[in-house]
Amino acid sequence: MTSTIDHIGITAPEGHFESLVEWYKKALSPLQYREIMRFPGAVGLGNETPDFWITQKETSLPSGVHIAFSAPDRASVDAFHQAAIAAGGTCNGPPGIRAEYHPNYYGAFVLDPIGTNVEMLARSTLKNAKRDKIRTSAVLTPTR
Repeated sequence: MTSTIDHIGITAPEGHFESLVEWYKKALSPLQYREIMRFPGAVGLGNETPDFWITQKETSLPSGVHIAFSAPDRASVDAFHQAAIAAGGTCNGPPGIRAEYHPNYYGAFVLDPIGTNVEMLARSTLKNAKRDKIRTSAVLTPTR
């Protein structure tokens, strides 16, 4: 039996809940993520089902997690990086090949407004390698 992760959640420090929800809606727009469900103190984002949750907590400490979203192609990774930075995120590794992970691993890293390391990645296959623009001039790693 193959298992997959159904959903993941992070908690926003006190006073950062709504701004964090808005940041993720903008940063994940290349994946067509939007707000799907909302309860008091919790918002579920996704493109069909709410697979990414943000909850509110009463502390000023950040969640301290790393989240990686799969993208259909490298253009989506680039779009994520641009959208996340434009929404107020901090670059933690620009879009590019991460050969130390895998020869066709193309990813970008952005710190959200509370310091969570958010990644978007596309893994090229031989089938789509010709379609994607391959950046091989430098091997890039996240800065944090």
